[in-house]
Amino acid sequence: MLLARRNLFQERTRFGLSVSGVALAIMLILLLNGFLTGMFRQVTSYLDNSPGSILIGQEGVANLLGATSTLPDGAAARASEVDGVERVVPILSQFVILDLHQKKVPAYMVGYLPQEGGGPWAMAEGREPTADHEVVVDLVLARRHAITIGDSLDILGQPFTITGLSEGSASWMTGFFFVRKTAAEGLLQSPGATSYLLVGLSPDASGEAVRSRLADQPGVDASWKTDAAANDLRLYARFFSAPAKLMVGISFWIGSLVVGLVIYTATVERQREYGVLKAVGAGNATLYSVVVIQAVIAALAGVALGVLLAYGLAEWIMAVRPQFLILLESDDILRALMFGLAMALAAALLPAQMVARLAPAEVFRR
Repeated sequence: MLLARRNLFQERTRFGLSVSGVALAIMLILLLNGFLTGMFRQVTSYLDNSPGSILIGQEGVANLLGATSTLPDGAAARASEVDGVERVVPILSQFVILDLHQKKVPAYMVGYLPQEGGGPWAMAEGREPTADHEVVVDLVLARRHAITIGDSLDILGQPFTITGLSEGSASWMTGFFFVRKTAAEGLLQSPGATSYLLVGLSPDASGEAVRSRLADQPGVDASWKTDAAANDLRLYARFFSAPAKLMVGISFWIGSLVVGLVIYTATVERQREYGVLKAVGAGNATLYSVVVIQAVIAALAGVALGVLLAYGLAEWIMAVRPQFLILLESDDILRALMFGLAMALAAALLPAQMVARLAPAEVFRR
């Protein structure tokens, strides 16, 4: 342990570069994982916070954000008559393009019945709409485009007055806005149209049996909301998870190579010392432990610094770009520690092999 520490700290600049390399790799790994976690949380935010446990959509549609759904006439009435159904909440939803300060901005419109629910689940400011010309806009979307309560917002060519700002309804790609269902019907020129039904069950109902009965109705599919959310996640994960995981893998190997280079250099420079240890009877296990301890010290110091950098940079990114949600959870910290230890073991592999092949006689001849 003493020899390992001396080998590392004798060249403080080199040790600092090693720690910095690991820290940057760990920081990138944490930020990428935190970004994916935050993005997935935002993708399912509406389903996570809306009423009911079953989502009824058009036949063949089993998700919310990844498809367009139009239910057949009378679907809500038929669903409410099914045994075990306690509540049916209709919504009319669709992606639309808003023209904000000469920029085309995608947003997700939810038309709902205020007396039934399905609208904003947390208000940051103002109130929900009470008339068809009023709208609640996501807080982050509003701040990004400098719009406030009382401003007029053009939606598909019709003016709406902003009466409130909702919280927790933002995403890196788009934001939600909420209008009365009758207003959404007018905007889409579809009187009486419904996209989805959010179905709540009676406390004593058999959930799967009720879902099956709902799915048997003509022209609809009934899914658990958790399954619909998982389908949305799979859709978005297909585009973003693979590149992020590739970058995590690259970061891991960069950190391993940085630590490995430092430990290898320190080992080469002190071959004579290792030769002396072998000559006086030190076994390979003892020498291996010296090399591994050096790598572990450098890696753990890098992990600690990387975690601090990741938290600091995540807060800065969310302050500057609030549409990005970066969630760093306790499991991520544990994962970072495991990554650091794996880096240390990978980095110690080549130096340990060199020490094992070291012949004291050859060292003393140099």
